Amino acid sequence: MNQRAFYVLILILMGAGWGLTQPLAKIAVSGEYRHVGVLFWQSAISAAVLRSVLALQGKRLPMTADALRFYVLIALIGTVLPQTASFQALVYLPAGIVSILLSLVPIFAFPIALGFRLERFRMIRLAGLLCGAFGVLLLVAPEASLPDPAMVWFIPLALIAPAFYGLEGNFVARFGTGGTDPIQLLCGASIMGIFITLPLALATGNWISPLPPYGAPDYALVASSVIHAFVYTSYVWLVQRAGSVFAAQVSYTVTGFGVFWAMLILGESYSAYIWAALALIMLGILLVRPRSKNVSATPG
Repeated sequence: MNQRAFYVLILILMGAGWGLTQPLAKIAVSGEYRHVGVLFWQSAISAAVLRSVLALQGKRLPMTADALRFYVLIALIGTVLPQTASFQALVYLPAGIVSILLSLVPIFAFPIALGFRLERFRMIRLAGLLCGAFGVLLLVAPEASLPDPAMVWFIPLALIAPAFYGLEGNFVARFGTGGTDPIQLLCGASIMGIFITLPLALATGNWISPLPPYGAPDYALVASSVIHAFVYTSYVWLVQRAGSVFAAQVSYTVTGFGVFWAMLILGESYSAYIWAALALIMLGILLVRPRSKNVSATPG
């Protein structure tokens, strides 16, 4: 197997892993568990896995004032706020729909990049934005698109996460990572996520006990958190080896596998409107994608 074929294989495996986290999260929040408790354990498990990766690399976690500020900020805009919205949306929407909407990260990232002066306006990118917008409209406008017409009210909730991920990628591209590498940054952000979500989980009664008995939501939560940590580490590795533009194509595989796993695991089915919306959104992403090596955020 040549090097490029190997990188493509890694890209596919990453998409399969990341796509699997959506139906697993759906399982985790479909019972009595709620977003703050789920976020605490996801942060804790991710921090443990990523701290182990740093230990294997012989690296320490920077604790400078600049690094700490970045840990807190990335924890908020890259995990706590977007995933709170996603977990809440998953309570009411099919996991496949949330996966499709998460793929809109580049659509949101482009106008934010214009505001940060990281990108120049091009008509082809505007066409991409319009394709993404029409894709979302196709999801919500026809009565036959969603399984339940009442679900349309939760579509804006599901759009919060890709908007924040688009902001996160542009923020990192504009201001850097506070003197940390990507794994250190995510590890530090995960640790900050623990401190942010633990008091909230206790105060709201959403604490999830680590003691048995365990059920499907517990196993889904642990699996989703471990997969996220390992796949994100693989993403960072691929960016370093193949470049950010190549690695950013994982968005396509994440969406495709997210829909596939939702159909396979959760038995979801979709109307022709939803498949057409997916096609429009994928076309929009293709047109909006940066041609340079700017940092691209990926759903975390």
